[in-house]
Amino acid sequence: MLTVDYDRLDLRPGMTVLDLGCGEGRHAFEAYRRGASVIAVDWGVSEVETTKRWLGAMAEAGEGPDGARYEVVRGDLLHLPFPDGSVDRVMASEVLEHIPDDVPAMAEIFRVLKPGGRVAVTVPRYGPERICWALSDEYHANEGGHVRIYRADVLRTRLAAAGLVPGESHHAHALHAPFWWLKCAVGVDRDPAAVRAYHRLLVWDLTTRPWVTRTAERVLDPLFGKSLVVYADKPAASRPEFGSGSGGARSAEERTAAAR
Repeated sequence: MLTVDYDRLDLRPGMTVLDLGCGEGRHAFEAYRRGASVIAVDWGVSEVETTKRWLGAMAEAGEGPDGARYEVVRGDLLHLPFPDGSVDRVMASEVLEHIPDDVPAMAEIFRVLKPGGRVAVTVPRYGPERICWALSDEYHANEGGHVRIYRADVLRTRLAAAGLVPGESHHAHALHAPFWWLKCAVGVDRDPAAVRAYHRLLVWDLTTRPWVTRTAERVLDPLFGKSLVVYADKPAASRPEFGSGSGGARSAEERTAAAR
């Protein structure tokens, strides 16, 4: 299940792409299939091991074109172990809502991107997420759970404060929003027949991609798609800033402080 649109991300073969908070690798897998040099990062030990295992299996099966590469790293999104301006693309899917202080995370994304690079940030959409929070504390109030709900304008403002230029956006996974409303209503840890039936529908959609559900989701995504996706670019050249008797672009530390 992909949330990022790789055409809008403009991911091309040979590019280095950083998948932040990769989870079990769903976005890393597709980037690898498209010929990118993928670096998947997560803090969870099991997530790193699973992603590494599946990427290795894909490589053995020849699912990556010539030139595709992969690396899986356990790392902290607030202190990424990569040089400044070292990656062409960044994907941060469903991760920023878990980070208590997201400003340094956005500053790190800006830092590691090459000038002219692009990031795709996905977060739970405000409306569907607010319903989940209202129905269930279990849904979000747990270790590693969601600590905030983003409005689209707030997310774009914070990305801009980090030095990025937000561009187009869209919504995804409308069929998943009612599933989570149902889960929250009956209890996140409960599994009644209605939840199991809806889950089977989602698995069927994921594995077969029938036209009826694909069409329904395209129509419904603008209304209540569960995820918000925003694409943002790092300027090709830093713009000088004047004031306080000094010139030049702000450092990552200055951008972080300004965004607080």
